[in-house]
Amino acid sequence: MTDKKNKKKRFSNDVTVENRRARFDYEIIEKHEAGIELAGSEVKSLREGGGSLTDTYAQEIGGQVFLRGLHIKPYTQANFVQSNPTRERRLLMHRKEIDRLVGQVATQGLTLVPLRLYFNQRGLAKVELALCRGKKAHDKRETIKERDLQRELRRDHKLR
Repeated sequence: MTDKKNKKKRFSNDVTVENRRARFDYEIIEKHEAGIELAGSEVKSLREGGGSLTDTYAQEIGGQVFLRGLHIKPYTQANFVQSNPTRERRLLMHRKEIDRLVGQVATQGLTLVPLRLYFNQRGLAKVELALCRGKKAHDKRETIKERDLQRELRRDHKLR
């Protein structure tokens, strides 16, 4: 009985790695979920929180989508054969979804950016991809103003 409880807690929808900068630098148009092909030691390293999504993007190569720039630190207790921490990792998506996303990237000048990497309820590694358009400098200033205004409103509400 206790084993089931522990298993459910272990495979929660907790975010392992998040790309906070992407929400500031890009205007998010659509979000998609994709699986990611990882080695066993990479999964263990991600469960310990050893990953970084900064400067990561997705690109179509030969009809498949790959994540470039994802850094997963080497697992310390793995055997002596370690994989490259910044190697390209294949995303697992349906053909129609790949074709539609790649078509939008090519025609509209959009970018595929990973927002977060997490483990779902079944314990599988998933990536939340966003179809994004880069923000201009004045858009970023607007975002900062809105964030400051919301912070002040929350602060005033707490004081009451």
